Amino acid sequence: MERITKQGTAILEVIKVAGRPLLSQEVFDLSSSKVLGIGIATVYRNIKSLLEQGAIQEVLLPGENPRYEVAESGHDHHHHFQCCKCDKVYDVHACPGDLSHLAPSGFTVQDHDLILYGSCAECQSSTATK
Repeated sequence: MERITKQGTAILEVIKVAGRPLLSQEVFDLSSSKVLGIGIATVYRNIKSLLEQGAIQEVLLPGENPRYEVAESGHDHHHHFQCCKCDKVYDVHACPGDLSHLAPSGFTVQDHDLILYGSCAECQSSTATK
């Protein structure tokens, strides 16, 4: 297991505190205020290392760059909500359960992923105040 550097610690903390999956650029932007002079290559290198260590996990949405969130035991299977206005992604810890009844006859469902789309609370409140 690799030693976690000051940069790696800051990056992991940024991802933890965000409370939602972050794009690499968001990780870089937030880490820049914690570690002076951190570069984007350092962020990518540390994200790769944190993935390999199992401290964080990728969130893959169709047509999007990967996002990263803390890998929490007990919350392995969950879904996501993407705001159509700000493009931020949030965790959804509810699950509809067994969806095998939706598969064509004779097919076997092994897993599923669900993405909800709409407006987040922040975008809704900013629209309401205009």
